[in-house]
Amino acid sequence: MNSQNGFLLSFIKYGENDAVLHCFTEEDGFQTYFVKGIYSKRNKKKALLQPLSLLNFTVNPAKGNGIPLVSKFELVKNHDTYTDIRTNTVIFFISDFLNQVLRHENKNPGLFFSIDQFIDELMSKNYQCHLLFLITVLKIQGVAPLMHDGPYLDPETGTFSELPAHQLFTNEISGLWKKILCAENLYATKIHSSQRKDFLDSILVYYHYHITDFKIPASLEVIQQIFE
Repeated sequence: MNSQNGFLLSFIKYGENDAVLHCFTEEDGFQTYFVKGIYSKRNKKKALLQPLSLLNFTVNPAKGNGIPLVSKFELVKNHDTYTDIRTNTVIFFISDFLNQVLRHENKNPGLFFSIDQFIDELMSKNYQCHLLFLITVLKIQGVAPLMHDGPYLDPETGTFSELPAHQLFTNEISGLWKKILCAENLYATKIHSSQRKDFLDSILVYYHYHITDFKIPASLEVIQQIFE
């Protein structure tokens, strides 16, 4: 048995009462766990199954090729995210995003800390922090754009050039990328509401080029509607 903390990225009901959890843990990176009886009528712990909840898991090692079994889990940090529709929407979008992007990620303390920091920013009602967090993930994974003097970001090469390479990466949007990449305090960067949709679209294009098998999160349409 071992105990460790992890952010819940997704959960799938299995059979009548059980569930499969996908988590990003502090010690082992991305992990898949099996929980028995979580959906039974008397089990109050199912209320803890919320995207990006920070949980402490007590885990029994897997037998053979099986999935490690969670014997118990507790909430580590309480965030009342579900009273604010914008916060709720951002949480679902980022958990959906990370569940895809981190599938093959091993232990990464910097990334684990950055998720915690992002949630703190969101709880402080920084409603653009998800955009900045997605740039943080690129930086931690070593695929963020390289800085050059050119005004236009080429999303395929990850460099700035003198001529535009993609219709989304205008002078304005490319300049915003450069401003964020150079910021000492990334979360202090202000993104005008009129720029947020195009900026998010540009981030998704960049991920498409630099993250293997990247797909547009299903929750994208919802977050775009909320912030229109």
